[in-house]
Parts: sequence; structure tokens; C-alpha cells
Amino acid sequence: MLASIKALGTISRAEFLLPNLGSLIMGLAWGATASTSIGELAVLIALSFAIINLSSAIGAQANTLSDRELDAKDERKTQLVEAMNSFGERRLKTVLAIEFTLTLILVSTFMYVQQRIILLLLWILGISLGGAYSLPPARLKSRSWLAPVSLILVLAFFPVLFAYYSFTDELNPFFLMSLTGLALTVYGVIVPTEIRDYFGDKSISIETFTVHIGLVKASMLAILLLSAGAMLTAVAFLLQFAYGQRLFLGSLVAAIPIAAFTVLKQFRKLHILAREYASTKDESVKNQIVSVSSQNPRWIMIITQTYSIISVVMLASKFLL
Repeated sequence: MLASIKALGTISRAEFLLPNLGSLIMGLAWGATASTSIGELAVLIALSFAIINLSSAIGAQANTLSDRELDAKDERKTQLVEAMNSFGERRLKTVLAIEFTLTLILVSTFMYVQQRIILLLLWILGISLGGAYSLPPARLKSRSWLAPVSLILVLAFFPVLFAYYSFTDELNPFFLMSLTGLALTVYGVIVPTEIRDYFGDKSISIETFTVHIGLVKASMLAILLLSAGAMLTAVAFLLQFAYGQRLFLGSLVAAIPIAAFTVLKQFRKLHILAREYASTKDESVKNQIVSVSSQNPRWIMIITQTYSIISVVMLASKFLL
């Protein structure tokens, strides 16, 4: 039993739990109001977090099913392949059906209680796009620029927007600015992961967006996306603090450019290595690219946790100040 749970966790990408929590925190911070009772807030948080995580698991499991044969040829996916073989394809399809039904019931109930049909619409769009990303005939992950666009929408835009509308039905322009900043940031920090996998993906003919445009352009794109995303997010928080007459908290927003600068230094290092490899094809440079880009989980943590901390401060200020 324990082995099956562990295998399902691997297939469902349990590591996405923390980023999903970040999506909830950002949506909650921007959408919650001081008039919401603690009890109501707790229920809304539990429901929205359950829906976001179940939807994330469904997308990850569908991707594993779709890529099963391809993953078997990739030595980097050994753990995932073993988990899939241990759990079983038929069993996973049963779990997927149960999860989908349960999530649909939760979303429908949530929509009815909150009287916001947009919650159901956002979920339908998100789950459909998540399926289209992995499954044929659409399989957007193999369609050049459609891959990053769909990833941005599925990993950042729809989860945060869903969390936001769980708590309000008003549209805040500063929230839209921060959401745009987050969306740019998310793909900006995903690119180094694709750079890490570039050589392996290219060797087995997996054409990710990074494989399509090459290492030099991809590393520059990461720099541009993270720079623009961090700037938009910081300005959005600053404007919201000013609008809410809490400008004294604005100094905390400095943590965002500091975190971004820390990560951008590593991105620039990747760009320099990518340019060197493009001109020399040196094996040692290739190994350095893989080594440096393998640190990306730490960079993702630095950026996302900084955004989350500022969000928590903003949320707390609504109830305490």
C-alpha cells in the first residue's frame, strides 16, 4: 500500500505541491477582504487548494500516460518509469477517472456556494488545456511556441486566477499586473530546466521550445522574461500597498528585485556558457551548462518564495492594519 502511494506521488509530481501553495497564497492575498470571517476563509482555502492540487495531479498523470513509451527511452526518467510500471497503466486510468469526477463535483459545489460561474469556466479551461498539452491529437508540448504559452497558462495564469476568484468577484487592475508578472516569471524560471534537458531532449528528438530556438536564444529569453516578470510583480505590489494606504510596507517589495538579481546572475552565466558552446562545441562547456542549470530548483524556490512572502505580508495587512 505504501509503495503504491509513493509511486502515485511520483507520477503525480508531488513536488508541485509547494508551487501550487504559492498560487493559492497569491490568489488569496489579492482576492481576500477583511470582511471575510476566519471560518469562511478556512473553508475557501481548503476547497480551492484541494481543487488546484487535484487538477495539477490530473495533468501530471495524463502527461505520464501520454509519454510512457518516450520516457522509457530516456535514462533521466528512470524513477518515473519505475513508478509507472509499479502502479500500472490500468490502475492509473481508474485513479484519473475518480480524481476527475471528484474535482468536478468540488468545483461545481464551489461554484454553487460562491455563485460564481467563472470558477467552473476557469477550471474547464485549465483542465482542458492541461490535457491538450500532453495528449494527442493536440499535444501542444510538441508544437513550438504553443508549448510555453500553454505552460504559462496552466502553471500560473489559471491556478492563481482560480484562487483569486475563490475570494472575490471584483477585478483589480493591480492584480492583473501582478498576474502578468507571475506568468512571465514562471516560464522564465522554467527555461533553465529545459536548458538542463536540452542535450538529452535533442538526442531523442524531443523538440521543446528550447530545442527549437537553441541554447543562446533560450538563455537570453529566460533573462528577459524573469526581468520583465519581476519588475511587473514588484510594481503591482507597490501600487497596491500605496492604494491601500500601506505604503510603509512598500520597502519590503525591494526583496523582489534583490531575489531576481541573484537569480539573473546565474542566468547570465548560462547565457555566456551557451554562446561559448555554440562557437566551440566543447564537451567541458556542455557539462558546465548541465551542471549550472541543474541548480534551477533552488532558483525557482528563491523567486517563488519571495513572491509568496510579500503576498503573505499583504494578506496579513488586510486583517491586522
